[in-house]
Amino acid sequence: MKILGIDPGTARLGYGLIETKPSLQYIDCGVFEPRTPDSGQRLKLVSDKLVELINKHKPRLAVVEGLYFSTNKKTALSVAEARGVIILTLTQKKVPLMEFTPNQVKSLVTGWGRSDKKNVELAVGMTIRLPQNLKVHDDAMDALALALCGSFSMRTVGKR
Repeated sequence: MKILGIDPGTARLGYGLIETKPSLQYIDCGVFEPRTPDSGQRLKLVSDKLVELINKHKPRLAVVEGLYFSTNKKTALSVAEARGVIILTLTQKKVPLMEFTPNQVKSLVTGWGRSDKKNVELAVGMTIRLPQNLKVHDDAMDALALALCGSFSMRTVGKR
């Protein structure tokens, strides 16, 4: 099953794709940075990029980072806007959705909810064996971690 992880943002959207069968495998990851000052146009570009990823890879599940409280209200609002567009686009494309907070992601991927980005990166790399010499932006690595959380959760649900 293909799982798409999405780290939302309007300045930068991270995405990561994994395959869960027969074992966890890396498919693709990256970041999308819409380069326009118009916020409405940026949100449209986020949706367009997401539709392109869904049409190309046909994920069976998407995992999006949940909202968390930020001291920077302007950033929090733009991330909330991006999440709204992402959730709408996933719903329109009929891709089931799961959400995890940053602490839940860290806990599921590393075993500790206060892990730093380096520990998350190491855990993701060991779990899905990233290609050697792959340079991954933090937002793309976060998206891969989100996809892993979806995989771990699906395994737990399947065992019930």
